[in-house]
Amino acid sequence: MAEQLAGLSDDRALLGRTSTAERVADILRSRIAEGYFPPGTRLSEDSIGGALGVSRNTLREAFRLLTHERLLVHELNRGVFVRVLTVEDVEDIYRTRTLVECAVVRGLGQPPYALGNLAEAVEEGQRAAREGDWKTLGTANIHFHRELVALAGSERTDELMRSVFAELRLAFHVVDDPRRLHEPYLARNRQILRALEAGDRAEAEELLAVYLADSRERIVEVYRRRVGEDPSGG
Repeated sequence: MAEQLAGLSDDRALLGRTSTAERVADILRSRIAEGYFPPGTRLSEDSIGGALGVSRNTLREAFRLLTHERLLVHELNRGVFVRVLTVEDVEDIYRTRTLVECAVVRGLGQPPYALGNLAEAVEEGQRAAREGDWKTLGTANIHFHRELVALAGSERTDELMRSVFAELRLAFHVVDDPRRLHEPYLARNRQILRALEAGDRAEAEELLAVYLADSRERIVEVYRRRVGEDPSGG
């Protein structure tokens, strides 16, 4: 927990003088998505509030916002915890991803597309794979899909999927072999990027739909086994 709190102290500068619950929620959401607070972690009001330099009321409001987003859960007389997803949650996340991501690609319009950030996410994944940093590769994969969604140019879609991707990260933390989970999709990210660079959105959508179906099948299988072994996700 000390390492996570040290990271939050670095985030304190992001709050500025006009600290708000929404900004605190943004920071905690990002930290959860990046894996600093794994599923089942109890979030201490005193420690986190002290690290960020915010009041107890502000922090509680941020917790409430993230609970509404299904990232946190409040347990009576125990406190606030990072949520442990069910298998049904994971399946629903993938249904949502397929609906939204494929629709984004289908609706891109005429090429060329602004693919700089998407290409950088692929390169981020390649660097992580070369270094054998499989956790960072998982983050890069999420960045790839986040940038794919961003091609729609819709703040509402970005906001919706921000929470979905954060929830997805909660599922990733339960998987005990991140290399096996993430490495096969690096090449598939490149294939989707190349299809979009060629202006072939139909090919990109087909690649993406198969990609998401395969990913769903793999992670649900692993997740069902892991959660079945240990309902806490630990």
